[in-house]
Amino acid sequence: MDPRVGLLKEFYRGLPKDRAKLETPEHGFAFLEKLLTDGVVLEYGELTLSRLLHKYKLAHIPERRMDEFLLSHVEKTCNVCLYFDGRANDTFCFNLDNNHQVNSSALIPEIAFAIGALVEHLRGLGCEPLVVASGRGYHVWGRLDASVANARLYDFMLRSAVTTVAALHREGFDYHKIKFNFYPDTRISNVVSLRLFGSLHMKNQVFSCILTPDGLLDEAASWEFFADYLRNKTIAVDRFNAAYETLVANDPKGPAGMAPG
Repeated sequence: MDPRVGLLKEFYRGLPKDRAKLETPEHGFAFLEKLLTDGVVLEYGELTLSRLLHKYKLAHIPERRMDEFLLSHVEKTCNVCLYFDGRANDTFCFNLDNNHQVNSSALIPEIAFAIGALVEHLRGLGCEPLVVASGRGYHVWGRLDASVANARLYDFMLRSAVTTVAALHREGFDYHKIKFNFYPDTRISNVVSLRLFGSLHMKNQVFSCILTPDGLLDEAASWEFFADYLRNKTIAVDRFNAAYETLVANDPKGPAGMAPG
């Protein structure tokens, strides 16, 4: 097995591997016949005419086929996007994007400030994040040593995003220029998937490099950092729960004026 595939399987160990969304330039009946073997089922396909990127949601994927898909992912011939468990997960992710409608791929100053504020906030809580360039923003991952209920993960991310947006506002930035999405989202856990680390952004063909305080790492250094994060910076659930309780104590009603999950 390619060691990069092993790293992905370990990092994303808690995400269901029997279903996935594949992004690929391949299409056609011959491709589908090859894709849908060993019991793999196509739930839907999306063919994009504006550029050669097609999406296929697959179910009933056996482990051997998932290993093949992950190998294609690290070899950059397709992207694998996984779905989160509907009840509890040991990974969570902030998806921070440019909200521009005209040029949504531009890395704007608001994104740069927001990512710094969010990382500082999480580190202050003792939760070391893994920051991955997504093509038009960043995926900010946290990996836990055990699963936590989705409602708690979502509330933690929502409270942290509100803290980040407040910092943007204080510094005079227009926070409407960015948008947050949270994974897992308790409302759409089986609807929306997220692209894994180690791939190319299909639109701009840029590798998903890891961001550190010194800047973006290259591809080889990003894989080394990813492996080190997996070994040494996974967040203990007790530490996460303490961080969550700190956020709740600071704002008992929560951002939406509701009791915490």
